[in-house]
Amino acid sequence: MLCKVVKLVRPPKGDAGWDSSPWKNIPSEGIANYMGKKPDHFPKAEVKTAYDDTAIYVMFRVEDRYIRAVAAEHQGNVWEDSCVEFFFTPDSDLSKGYFNLEMNCGGTLLFHFQPGAGKERIVIPKGECNQIRCAHSLPRIVDPEIVEPVTWTVAYRLPLALLEKYCEAITPAPRVEWRANFYKCADKTSHPHWLTWSPVDFPKPNFHLPHSFGILKFE
Repeated sequence: MLCKVVKLVRPPKGDAGWDSSPWKNIPSEGIANYMGKKPDHFPKAEVKTAYDDTAIYVMFRVEDRYIRAVAAEHQGNVWEDSCVEFFFTPDSDLSKGYFNLEMNCGGTLLFHFQPGAGKERIVIPKGECNQIRCAHSLPRIVDPEIVEPVTWTVAYRLPLALLEKYCEAITPAPRVEWRANFYKCADKTSHPHWLTWSPVDFPKPNFHLPHSFGILKFE
């Protein structure tokens, strides 16, 4: 799988508008594969990506139901909520480790760095997580679960300087490639599911399989 990451002239405004400028001119990628048993609720999930000299920009849009968000603080169990995730190695060399940035529909995130086999994961401090500027269309807490159809978005700015503290990242530039995957999950909603952008060949849900990452190609 290949995702082209668009170079921006100016950064997006601080909102979660899928059709706002510059997002409206950026093509989306569908998160349309699944792990485990095919879910009876299969939300339509899409992602758009962009970059400039200081940051990576990511926006997700989900046509969803059975929506929940109860993790109230960064580094909480956001994957149990209605959640979208960005796993990536800021390089084409998977041996350098990978980041997992997971965000529920209310904008609460989990951010870790996985240095590689046999090494302890690094939990990014909450103060540094606050450097990731986020916009979200739903309230921070969604409880009880919303069972009716709702389309929601989250968008964020991920500073490149933050990544460089934990990994020898290759700076985005034309023709540079990173490895990555995008996910949608909802482990503890009434209708759990595990969706992927790049297919993952594994018998049960497990997003921590970097050999299945696709390619991010910077334009």
